[in-house]
Amino acid sequence: MARLPSAERRRQLTEAAIRAMARDGVPRTTTRSIAAEAGVSLSVFHYCFDSKQELIESVITTITGHYVTVVKEALRPRATLEETVRAGFQAYWEHVRAHPDEHMLTYELTQYALRQPGFEHLARRQYELYAETYTELIGQLRQTMGLRLRVPAPVLARYLAAMTDGLTLNYLVLGDDDAWSGILDTVTAHIAGLVREP
Repeated sequence: MARLPSAERRRQLTEAAIRAMARDGVPRTTTRSIAAEAGVSLSVFHYCFDSKQELIESVITTITGHYVTVVKEALRPRATLEETVRAGFQAYWEHVRAHPDEHMLTYELTQYALRQPGFEHLARRQYELYAETYTELIGQLRQTMGLRLRVPAPVLARYLAAMTDGLTLNYLVLGDDDAWSGILDTVTAHIAGLVREP
């Protein structure tokens, strides 16, 4: 087994945990199964993570990072505000469609954390992270396009987090790829209405 820097080993174990949890479910995923998925010894896992709580927080942060990266790349200014916003939603949506198990895992992690004594703060941290992520994306658009908001940025960020959370769960339950282009157009028009161009 090659010796890796601690941060790289944590990243490797986190990605292995995401694969194992998405496949087997959170309650059935053990530290032993994660170590096996990563191809490392159990002692390496315990060297990198002090607790299952620490691992779950790393999993939540990493999954969020997966789709935020593609959304940030898509949010470059376009000819109109609507086109820019739509590109961001489209990038997120393509990630949901390409990685449904990963997005389903986020809901399972929330339920697991809320039901597991001592883990409740992880569910709260998960949703705070969503709001922080949208705040950052809104800030990126304000800076690159000089936008002014009709509602306070924290309110818009929480609204976007709640809306995409509900849309994602709806898609995971119902599927129906054909309906989503119209839905994303409607969402784009609504969000654009909450922003004023300079």
